Amino acid sequence: MVDLEAAASDVIDVSFRLHRDLGPGLLESVYETVLAAKLAQLGYDVRRQMPVSFTFEGLSFEAAFKADLIVEGSLIVEIKSVERLNAAHAKQLLTYLRLTDQPLGLLINFGGATLKEGLRRIVNGHDTFASSRLRVNQ
Repeated sequence: MVDLEAAASDVIDVSFRLHRDLGPGLLESVYETVLAAKLAQLGYDVRRQMPVSFTFEGLSFEAAFKADLIVEGSLIVEIKSVERLNAAHAKQLLTYLRLTDQPLGLLINFGGATLKEGLRRIVNGHDTFASSRLRVNQ
């Protein structure tokens, strides 16, 4: 089993380098492609634009949405390239985590002046991953 914290740390480290070296303002697909390639170089299993299915009240919804990146089958990475994140972006990722029953996701906005202001760690109600002040759903 993969160490989710180590994978998240590597995603963040690579993202900082990408933002520094490529700069803000490129299309989301560019950051997604490069981030996936760099993580694969580090030995991670990375899936891009992975169709995700779920069930709701006994109904199955095949390929209901596509996750930008899924690292090691469990870490969902949602990539944005906008001037500023808004609350809907974090809620989108939290919903993805809930529907897939995954504990952790990263919301990364490459469009801002600094990556630090555009980086959000979203936790799906698992106490072992973050303090309550870091959870979107509170």
